[in-house]
Amino acid sequence: MAKTIHTQEYKQFIDKLKKARLSAGLTQKDAAGKLNKPQSYISKVESGQQRIDVVELNKFTKLYSKKDLNFFIE
Repeated sequence: MAKTIHTQEYKQFIDKLKKARLSAGLTQKDAAGKLNKPQSYISKVESGQQRIDVVELNKFTKLYSKKDLNFFIE
């Protein structure tokens, strides 16, 4: 069986990441600019094409209205 990054848990994580961005009132372009990344980076993360590590997740938590890390990984 082939491994995939698209587990149910990862899909839930991605959904929370996108919801946190939207609740912070940020577009993908806004978030990318604040993270010093291209807009395509945010798009790829939110579509599951690009995985993020814990260091990057910490940057997202600070950017998205200081969401607690547990919000994303419950």
